[in-house]
Amino acid sequence: MTPREIVYEQLSHRETELVPYTLVFEPEVETRLDQHFGSEVWQERLTQYIVSSDNIAVTLTNEPFPRVTDVFGTVWKTDELPKVVLEPALKDPGFQDYSFPTVERLLDHDIISRAKKLAAESESFVVIRAGVSLWWTWYLRGFEQTLMDCIAEEEFYEELLDRMMHLTLEVIDACADIPADAIMMGDDWGSQRGVLIGPDRWRRFFRPRYARIFDAVHKHGKIAIMHCCGSVADIMSDIIEIGLDVLESVQPEAADMNPYELKKKWGDRITFWGGLGSQSTIPFSTPEEIRLEIQNLRREMGKGGGYILAPAKPIRSETPTENVLAVIEEFLSG
Repeated sequence: MTPREIVYEQLSHRETELVPYTLVFEPEVETRLDQHFGSEVWQERLTQYIVSSDNIAVTLTNEPFPRVTDVFGTVWKTDELPKVVLEPALKDPGFQDYSFPTVERLLDHDIISRAKKLAAESESFVVIRAGVSLWWTWYLRGFEQTLMDCIAEEEFYEELLDRMMHLTLEVIDACADIPADAIMMGDDWGSQRGVLIGPDRWRRFFRPRYARIFDAVHKHGKIAIMHCCGSVADIMSDIIEIGLDVLESVQPEAADMNPYELKKKWGDRITFWGGLGSQSTIPFSTPEEIRLEIQNLRREMGKGGGYILAPAKPIRSETPTENVLAVIEEFLSG
């Protein structure tokens, strides 16, 4: 079977002899690996089960660091991570004298062309990264203010969400003729302790709108994938019911996000992508402990299909080289 066919088998909840995987590294880690192996040839040993486009919706304009203005009109400090909102586009809870950007202002047609070529030529499972999603409402208001809007300015926040939803739907429509397998969005709904705005508010604000978004993805014949860090255990039934096909990250350090427990409860209804601890197992375990955990994930999470093996986040720069090598070697062994 091709890498794409193996991924589709897992998405169809059928076991495969080889469990598909993805591996992403922070740049400093890649540099260390190139030095360790003497070249970049080591990367050719990794099977590309899944390949992704760049974001087809681009929000940040090309301005000198550290001040960058995005297409919404928000000014960011971007010379270190995490980036910080310096001046929100919407300083007040209303849309007077504000023009919401059109989809054409966001779309990068060069990236769309490259995505079409990638999808047409690759034997891997091809994911289109949309580059826009609902939680990005905080890009217009700032993070803290958005959390307050959810409580103090509910009508305004719902209108803001509706505008962002329609923009997202237009971006999805722009992906329709890209012969890719899936469309991926990213919203960090969870903190380490639980759903950021609480499950009840998430159900009010996000559930009905994401139901429309996932439905649009499916109408274009594509798989719906969501990147989400943190704990979303309290809304797992919801995201399954509204049509999410794949949850990516599965951060085991977050509350109630033990991947083995998630598999027992929901593994026959959704595909989990991730689950290998990037804040715990990879940087702080011994190489042998890392190998054992990868073996356990492959064996237990792969039962009945519905699993893609991966670190929950790109392998971080603080990870010892011997631990990175253990991850690579064990991924290649299966």
